[in-house]
Order: sequence, then structure tokens, then C-alpha cells
Amino acid sequence: MKIAAIQMISAISPALNCQTAERLIAQAAADGAQCIVLPEYWPLMGRKDTDKLDIAEQEGDGPLQAWMADCAKRHGIWLIGGTIPLVSSEPEKVFNSTLVYGPDGAVQARYDKIHLFGFQKEQESYEESRTITPGTSPVTFLADDLRVGLSICYDLRFPELYRAMGNCDLLLVPAAFTYTTGQAHWEILLRTRAVENQCYVLACGQGGVHENGRRTWGHSMLIDPWGKIIDVLPEGEGIVSGVVDRGLIAEIRASLPALQHRKLG
Repeated sequence: MKIAAIQMISAISPALNCQTAERLIAQAAADGAQCIVLPEYWPLMGRKDTDKLDIAEQEGDGPLQAWMADCAKRHGIWLIGGTIPLVSSEPEKVFNSTLVYGPDGAVQARYDKIHLFGFQKEQESYEESRTITPGTSPVTFLADDLRVGLSICYDLRFPELYRAMGNCDLLLVPAAFTYTTGQAHWEILLRTRAVENQCYVLACGQGGVHENGRRTWGHSMLIDPWGKIIDVLPEGEGIVSGVVDRGLIAEIRASLPALQHRKLG
């Protein structure tokens, strides 16, 4: 299966972000991608953390979900909708949720981000727990014959999440890594997750200076089960793509059966 990640520099206008995403999705689909991933926070990088509350939708109802369902159906693709804010029962909070749409436009899976980012260094400060309710369960789904595991951004730092998914062919990481943490850790963590789980990893980032002044790291990339980077886009809008080769996964797992050698967990 050919897969693709859409790297964006999302603005404060959901309508503009939908236009950008539509253009890049159409380009990736025309190039043969059957599974396309959007980045975390693709519909909105607000001026304030609380801006996401204004566009939060009930599950199964809302313009962002309707747009994603229509896009998946029109292009006949698996569309992994980065993240959108879904209504939470906690006041002034939302779930940061990945919704998976099949080629028929129907929702096939939902994953709510479990690990919430907190970071403080000099003038940089982030605390997602102020506006986001954490999820509780790992999620995988089948895209045709591929077992796909879902994760979001800060989840990347927690290997136990990926172990809990079982053996996957592909791990997805829509993200909005900061420039500071991305420069230090992004590639190291992604390649490690690919090597230790002996599967492909497709990371889909925000990549540039946003309208709100935030700078994200970008470097969307596809990594194979041996840890080799197949494709990467350092910054700016664009597409990263490649093919998931299940034969390579089987070959690596047979020659180095580390997953069978596990003694704990």
C-alpha cells in the first residue's frame, strides 16, 4: 500500500486550512497514495490554547468531520484526520482526537490522545492538560490487510503505548512537535519506535512558523522496519510518501526475531 503524510503550517482559519489540506490530499491521491495522514491540529493553530474550544464538535456531527468523510469518499482513500477537537464532558476541555475514515467515507476508528504535552524552558511554555481531556486506550485498525496503530505527537515518548498495540505493520504519528524538542529528539524517537517494533512508522508534522508565532519542527518522514528513512520533508507544506512492504517486515522479523525474544510485558 502506498501511504502519504501531509505536512502543513496551519493557520488560525479552519476554512483556509481545509483548502490547503484538500489541495495536498488531492495531489497525494493522484500520485497513488491509498492512505493519507494529516498532522495534529491541522484545522487550527489558534492564537490561544482555548481557541480550539470554539470549533469543538460532537462525535459524528460537525463541519470538520463532514469535510473529512467527504474527502475520503471522493478520493477513495483511507484518511487519517490528524487531530480535531471533540467535545469532552469536562468543562473548558476537549479531546484531541484522531478519526479514521475508510474509502467509503465511514468512520473506522477513533483515538483520543493519551499523553498530554507539558514543557517549560525559558520563554517556551506548553501545558495541554489545561484544555485537553486525555484518552485512556490504545487503538489499532485494519486498512485493507495492514494492521495500523494510532498515536499522537507526545505519545511518541512512551514506548509502552506501542507495545500495548501488539504487532502492527504501520505506526502513525500525526504531530505538532515544537522546534526545540523536535530538533533534539524527533528523529531519534521515530527511528527507535520503528526498530523496536519492526514496522513502518509514518510521522506527519506541522512544519514552519505559524500565524500565531509558534514554530514547529516539521521533518515529516517515513521510516522502514530497519530504521531507514525512506522519505522526509524538513520544512514547509508538502507530501512525504512511500510504500509499505509487508515482505520486508516479515523478512526482518524472521532474521531478527526480537519480538519473539521479549521476556517482560
